[in-house]
Amino acid sequence: MKPMAKLYFHYSTMNAGKSTLLLQASHNYRERGMTTYLLTARLDDRAGTGRIASRIGIGEEADMFDATTDLFDLIRRRLGAGPIDCIFLDEAQFLSRDQVWQLARAVDDLGLPVMCYGLRVDFRGELFPGSAALLALADEMREVRTICHCGKKATMVVRRGPDGKALRDGAQVQIGGNETYVSLCRRHWREEIGEPHR
Repeated sequence: MKPMAKLYFHYSTMNAGKSTLLLQASHNYRERGMTTYLLTARLDDRAGTGRIASRIGIGEEADMFDATTDLFDLIRRRLGAGPIDCIFLDEAQFLSRDQVWQLARAVDDLGLPVMCYGLRVDFRGELFPGSAALLALADEMREVRTICHCGKKATMVVRRGPDGKALRDGAQVQIGGNETYVSLCRRHWREEIGEPHR
C-alpha cells in the first residue's frame, strides 16, 4: 500500500542550505528509480533561469512558477507526460495563499507528496504570505537551522543597504544573497535594526 501523501514545509532563514537539502532529497528519490518534479520561482534567477542551485555548487533544472501560475493545473498537466513520485518546490515564500491551496489539492486529490522549501520571515520579521499559508496548511513542518555569528540559532534576517547598514523599510521581496542578507539570532537582529517595537 502506498503511503499517504503529505504537504511539507521546510523553512529557515537565508543561507541555511534549503536548496542543498532539496537537491539532495530529489537525488535520493532518483537514485531509487523514482521520478521527481522540481519547481522554482521565476522571480529568483540568481542561479539562472529555471534552475535550482545551492551555494556549494550543485544544481538542477526546474519548471518555474509566478504569481499567475495555477500549480494544481501545472502538476496535472505534467502528470500527463508520465508519473511523478514527489514534487520539490524551492522559494516557497513567493507562493500566494491560493497557490498553497493548489499544492494541498495536489496532495489530497492526486496523491502526490509535495516538499516546499523557503524562508519563514522577511527582513522586517514578518511572515511571507506563502510561508504563512504553509504554516497553516502543511501536514509537516521542519526547521532547517543555521547559526548567527554568536553561535546561537539564527531565526531572523537583516537586509543591508548599499552603505552596509541594516534596513528597516522597503519592499518585502528583493532578490539577493550574502551581499544583501545576513541571518541572525533575534537579539542580534534587534540590535542591528534598532529595536523596532517598543
